Amino acid sequence: MKIAIIGTGNVGGALATKWAHTGHEINLGVRNKEQFKGKALLSNPNTNLLGILEAVEASEVILLATPAMHAIEVAKSLGNTENKIVIDSMNIIMGKGPEGFSTTSDAVLAHTGSKHIVKCFNTTGFNNMMNTEYGNQKLDLFVAGDSEKGKSVAIQLANDAGFENCFDIGGNDKFGMMEQFAWFWINLALFQGQGRDIGFKLLKR
Repeated sequence: MKIAIIGTGNVGGALATKWAHTGHEINLGVRNKEQFKGKALLSNPNTNLLGILEAVEASEVILLATPAMHAIEVAKSLGNTENKIVIDSMNIIMGKGPEGFSTTSDAVLAHTGSKHIVKCFNTTGFNNMMNTEYGNQKLDLFVAGDSEKGKSVAIQLANDAGFENCFDIGGNDKFGMMEQFAWFWINLALFQGQGRDIGFKLLKR
């Protein structure tokens, strides 16, 4: 797949690296090609450096991995997203999010032409995206959104990033639940002292 990465920090960088090494074409979409986070990502295979509009135009899938307070601004900067899949990995942290919206995904949906908006890659830390293995098991992920096409692609990309499973938890009405689940991980990892090397696994009998 051709994937635009908008936000080349910890999360965007971890996923760009994983996907590049599994054969996907990565288009890093940045505002300033001279100054941006993650310059080391250019040493990955299958990786291009483009402006945001160029990266979106050249890609089938767009990953949004910027701070939540910029969600509206970033969504507006994408240009024509019709029929493109947009994966939102952002979370509203400490109340810092897009004005007038309770989730970043709702803000993105309201400010892009794509109906294929899904929420995924937001419920764990970037360290777990870099290494999904815990002993002989791999972590699981979760995805939400009305777009079946979008969820199917997100699930495939989760598997390509090394996650064991990516479970569909429902439609757009579950965007808030996804962000609350992210807060559950953040609370345990950072505020309750468990550390970042923890993750979620769905077990079945």
